[in-house]
Amino acid sequence: MSASSDKKHFEVVVIGFGPTGAIAANLLGAGGITTLAIDRARDIYDKPRAIALDHEIMRLFDNLGIAEQVSRHVAPFPASEHFGAQGQLIRRIDMVAEPYPLGYTPSMVFTQPPVEQVMRDHVTSYTSVTVELGTTLVAIRQHAKAATVVLEQDDGGIREITADYVIACDGASSAVRQQLGISFDDLDFDEPWLVVDLLVNESAIGKLPATAAQFCNPARPTTYIVGPGNHRRFEIMLRPSEDRHAMEDPQQVWRLLAPWLAPEDGRLWRAASYRFHALVASRWSQGRVLLAGDAAHQQPPFIGQGMCQGLRDAANLCWKLARVLRGQSRAALLDSYEAERSTHVRELTTRIKAIGRVICEQDPIAAAARDARILAEGGGAPRTITRQEIVPPLTTGLLATKANAANGTLFPQPWIISDSGRALLDGVAGTGWRLVLDGRGALNSSAIDAATRDAGINTITIGGAGLAEESGVVARWFERHGCSAALVRPDHYVYGVATDAPELAALLSESNERLH
Repeated sequence: MSASSDKKHFEVVVIGFGPTGAIAANLLGAGGITTLAIDRARDIYDKPRAIALDHEIMRLFDNLGIAEQVSRHVAPFPASEHFGAQGQLIRRIDMVAEPYPLGYTPSMVFTQPPVEQVMRDHVTSYTSVTVELGTTLVAIRQHAKAATVVLEQDDGGIREITADYVIACDGASSAVRQQLGISFDDLDFDEPWLVVDLLVNESAIGKLPATAAQFCNPARPTTYIVGPGNHRRFEIMLRPSEDRHAMEDPQQVWRLLAPWLAPEDGRLWRAASYRFHALVASRWSQGRVLLAGDAAHQQPPFIGQGMCQGLRDAANLCWKLARVLRGQSRAALLDSYEAERSTHVRELTTRIKAIGRVICEQDPIAAAARDARILAEGGGAPRTITRQEIVPPLTTGLLATKANAANGTLFPQPWIISDSGRALLDGVAGTGWRLVLDGRGALNSSAIDAATRDAGINTITIGGAGLAEESGVVARWFERHGCSAALVRPDHYVYGVATDAPELAALLSESNERLH
């Protein structure tokens, strides 16, 4: 990590250097933004907390150049089979089938400590970013044109710096959020659970389910996750009468695991009790300070979106901050950060909470009715839903005013085929603002290039005489949405679409006006 800096002013200060803070620092560094990232701890927490990520996040890692390193600690997330009160299969939650829409396995499990180290190490490749560990935020004072940040190093030294903006990524108990007096809106979910991570002996792996499982047993709801290698996780709901901290004792943990494993079958890596919450900050910014990650929201873990949500925050915010700091957009652009992310988080949390309510049912009669209802929804047989359909699109914020179902969705990333081999679209066409044209249509890229070039938009044609895709992912996307052009934001969300030249001209004019 970088040594302490003598700089007195940074464009951005990132408070907290966990996954959200590290990705924010990477994104700002990639944009050449002078950034200071701090964390009071010097070392990465050496035990796993997050265990799941998805293709949107892997695409982000790829854009930063760390996907290959991350992939060494990642495995596909197998289907999760849900079993009812009588042990019967009632449904499955799986991932969408190939060809994968973003080029990566849609759902993955990973081992957090080494992946977090990859994120941190990559920050050092950016000369505009300074990292100071063992550094604690003391106070933030805001002024008309900057914020003053007071820092204390672990040797007792106090210093003050100024920043144009501050991003608070300092976790669920965020000191920044508390200093700002920002409260959480409670979305009404509060349940005690014990999370157990194990490294299971090879000889005992066969005792466990081959795929992920959700045991919706009203006596003891339990989640089972297959992690990379021999890493396995159990999330076990605790009863009201049980002291959640006492249940972390290894003897108690092995008692709960007895239906599957004995102490000689593996090694306990972590046993931690939590109250699973559904909380969202009442506001995500105050003046020049913005919240991200767990400082802004917490959700139950039932489809593994906790870390993903924080990294989406960073991806949404950092390109907007870069535009504002470069003078390309007014500061009002930052208002779309809260509008988009808070709405998205609330909707996804509501969906996760509904899944959690089903899983957490402890009344046997209600559980039997639940099982019958879920099976009836599948026509009497267990049906399969995908994790990807649970995650909503953006529905508000910086999106085209002309409605289309494509607006706010993630633009797909196909494999592109050329004489030099196959590569993912982002590696061929880059990121930033992009106008993607259907090469089979009548829209002519040469007539569009001048207008888009002046606006900093890269025009890409796929199909026809343009780039050749491997599996028709984009071609089917254009057909499904009834359009011939898509204007895509730097975070890969679709701003809007057009079917012909007049619609496209109006789309480009509107986006240019709103951005500038």
